[in-house]
Amino acid sequence: MAATKHDPHNLRELAATVVLGYRITRRQEKGKSTKALENRVDQIREKAQEREDARSKGSKK
Repeated sequence: MAATKHDPHNLRELAATVVLGYRITRRQEKGKSTKALENRVDQIREKAQEREDARSKGSKK
């Protein structure tokens, strides 16, 4: 279930994205690489958008 009707992310994905954002910020402060964490956030966003696109395609029929 989406968090809002305008957002493709569910609550679990939103929570994971917030936690990853926090980890990214902490690693940036320490001068460490954040590429893997940023890739994970991108994967979560892409998966949520694909799911929402598939859902909207199905409801238009």
